[in-house]
Amino acid sequence: MISSQAFINISFFQPQSFLMTGIPGLEAVHGWISIPFSSMYTVALTGNCLILLAVRRTHSLHQPMYYFLSMLALSDVGLSLSTLPSTLAVLWFDYRFIDFNACLIQMFFLHFFSVVESSVLLAMSFDRFVAISNPLRYASVLTNTVIIRIGVAITTRATLSLLPLPFLLKRLNYCPGKILLSHSFCFHADVMKLACADITVNILYGLYVVLSTVGVDSLLIVMSYSLILYTVMGLASPRERVRTLNTCVSHILAVLVFYIPVIGVSMIHRFGKHLPHIVHALVAYVYLVVPPVLNPIIYSVKSKPIRGAMFRVLNRKGQG
Repeated sequence: MISSQAFINISFFQPQSFLMTGIPGLEAVHGWISIPFSSMYTVALTGNCLILLAVRRTHSLHQPMYYFLSMLALSDVGLSLSTLPSTLAVLWFDYRFIDFNACLIQMFFLHFFSVVESSVLLAMSFDRFVAISNPLRYASVLTNTVIIRIGVAITTRATLSLLPLPFLLKRLNYCPGKILLSHSFCFHADVMKLACADITVNILYGLYVVLSTVGVDSLLIVMSYSLILYTVMGLASPRERVRTLNTCVSHILAVLVFYIPVIGVSMIHRFGKHLPHIVHALVAYVYLVVPPVLNPIIYSVKSKPIRGAMFRVLNRKGQG
């Protein structure tokens, strides 16, 4: 007879790998589609690395605002690198398999850098609030020590929030033959749907992570800008109001570029099951690829000091 323990071992199944999906219905032109994707990844990595080098090498940019911008650029680099290998493998070489454990690692870092980016945007809104509401105390409030502590807190929060996710997926029993992912990378919501087990814990914990990180951050950002607007409306000169609000434009655009796709992905995963698969794929790509591409462009266009420092870095590279 087979023991009950042996039966449990036989009945528990985890696939060796998952099968990734590119852009459904457009498999025949993946080679052509890889060109704009490769271009966007190149722009994202080049632009954000230029910001990091510009802030590091320019002494006048050693200020809280630009330190937070460096954190944003670093999170964008991490987010791009999290999806780049698997996405380009699917589009370039039609290599669609991803190892089970590699999928869980990719999923962790993908969500980790998303949470970090949300937290950095919140920190940047706090920076703008302090700079506008109490400019005389700005340097004394946001010291280098405080900024380092904020950075450590952001990293710790993201790590502690997301570390359980791979283990919650690892414990599940999966269906043999059910290995097709909806994207060319691993989302938590996508992977857990492949399980032949009760995923209530995964659903509840995933919802908790979203609400306690991105949800809380977005509410606090709205509160920060409400207080900023209240402060600005108290200024006597209309010209001074416009000048003060103009210092927030880059950050507001970065917030919109990040949170609009996040809301779109969440809504589609919850309520868009009837939509074509291509819609799910495109919204997910917008969420993961577009913010790292646009953030360096936004800040280089709207911030003259950043633009000048980036040009100096490029000139130095050219002369070298």
